[in-house]
Amino acid sequence: MTKAMLKSGRKQQAASARVIDLRSRRSEQSQQQILAAAEAEFADKGLAGARVDAIAEASGINKQMIYYYYGSKDDLYLAVLERAYAAMRKEERELNLTDLDPVDAIRRLIEFKFDYYTRNPAMIRLLAGENMQNANYLKRSSRLREMHISLIDVLQAVLTAGEKQKRIKPGVDPVQLYFTIASLNYFYFSNAATLSTVFGRNLARPEERKTRTAHAVDLVLSYIRRT
Repeated sequence: MTKAMLKSGRKQQAASARVIDLRSRRSEQSQQQILAAAEAEFADKGLAGARVDAIAEASGINKQMIYYYYGSKDDLYLAVLERAYAAMRKEERELNLTDLDPVDAIRRLIEFKFDYYTRNPAMIRLLAGENMQNANYLKRSSRLREMHISLIDVLQAVLTAGEKQKRIKPGVDPVQLYFTIASLNYFYFSNAATLSTVFGRNLARPEERKTRTAHAVDLVLSYIRRT
């Protein structure tokens, strides 16, 4: 084989690689467009009420390609749930809680959860919808448990560091602590409409959220601090 033929072959391989890379990036972009549109549709209408036609129109991706990527409406719904959880866990990891002072780390996590739900209201509606279905779809996820285990490991490391510094009382269960933090912020957002009506206070106002966040921080830190 001549040098010219080798050179030509390498050019062809490089060109083929560029085409494959471009197709891969376009495929990833298309899937992200589908998932974003599907998240809005499922959050607004629930699994039963959501329509693939509406997702196709909102995403700009035809219905055939949606089924090509995800197989069925149910599988697309699960992909949306996993994506939503993964996005939240990613931001939680980026808090680098184990690098912070232990008490400050717990405070930061609570503040983050309130801030995250403020920025991502669809997450609350997705969680509410899946709970109404007894988490039947999340039970099928192979990724969900791993994501939560990693968060609990981080909380355990923070609590252990706080115990060693004699700033956090011994024996705090990281899972129970997470339940408490999650319930304090989830309840506020999931029931904001009814609570606002009942008490005549607009809980969507930044001032109300700030007050509630501070209350949640004080409540949790009062429990975990060593006396």
